[in-house]
Amino acid sequence: MDPRKKVAMKGSAWSLALTMAVSLSAHASSAQDQRAEQMTQIPTCATRIGTLAVEEPERGVDWWSERQLPSPTKLIKVFVAKSGCFTLVDRSAGMDMAMRERSLASSGELRARSNLGKGQIKAADYVLVPDLVSSNRDANGGSVGSVLGGLLGSSKIGRLAGNVGFSSKTADVVLTLTDVRSSEQVAMADGSAKKNDISFAGSGALWGSSGFGGAGVGGYANTEIGQVITMAYLQAYNKLVGQLGSLSSNAAQSNAQQAVTMLKPGRLLATATGGAAVRTLDPGMMLYPTGNKKGVMWEVEDELGNKGWVSSALLELSK
Repeated sequence: MDPRKKVAMKGSAWSLALTMAVSLSAHASSAQDQRAEQMTQIPTCATRIGTLAVEEPERGVDWWSERQLPSPTKLIKVFVAKSGCFTLVDRSAGMDMAMRERSLASSGELRARSNLGKGQIKAADYVLVPDLVSSNRDANGGSVGSVLGGLLGSSKIGRLAGNVGFSSKTADVVLTLTDVRSSEQVAMADGSAKKNDISFAGSGALWGSSGFGGAGVGGYANTEIGQVITMAYLQAYNKLVGQLGSLSSNAAQSNAQQAVTMLKPGRLLATATGGAAVRTLDPGMMLYPTGNKKGVMWEVEDELGNKGWVSSALLELSK
């Protein structure tokens, strides 16, 4: 073959390879910009709805470690903090340290007037559980190395081209919000994301660090499957916030009052000031406050539907 034709063919192949590389780089940049834009679209709440604890997905099922990712609870907490819809309470490592401090206080090891003890921990009104329904790290994967390698001819260029691969990465997630007092699942939202990305073998992630890095969730910013999972959770959280309008701003008052138990024998009275006895009450009997109170008298209901008044001096919170 004419040497000039060989040079022309190689030149064309190089041109094709460079064009594809530029196109793929632009695609990655575009996807990164899309994700950054989505991050700025986290909805915000004018007032905080209540306190929230973020729980680990399905205890005993650790799908994130095998993907070299931190726990998704860290990611969700970033969303919650940015939205301002809830006050976060720690029920993981921070809680463990808090209980250790309380143990030191109860043993007398802490300084006087440390003001650390029982009755100070804020209750969680809601629990948010992030679950990963499915993820596909390398669906429909294929390599253009064989194609470019054949075009370029050079073994060195062929090895470089062989490190360029296409893959389709997908993730489907669910966020579930549960009322701690009633155990009702008051909101549930799903999210899904898919990204056709590029990977260069041995060169690490193509995605640079982001605002997540400072929050200790860098794996979700710096790995391709992490970014897909991030977008899926972000979509689900946006949907979840849209469902919060029906929730009360005071979950404690909106829920049924905590049950009480009779400490001593007594009577269920028709009115708070006395009147006829509706029935006698035995020690250990469980009653359900309606929320109405007059002085020391509480209005309660028994398990048979009888309603009346009883002195709070005869009651204790059910354990």
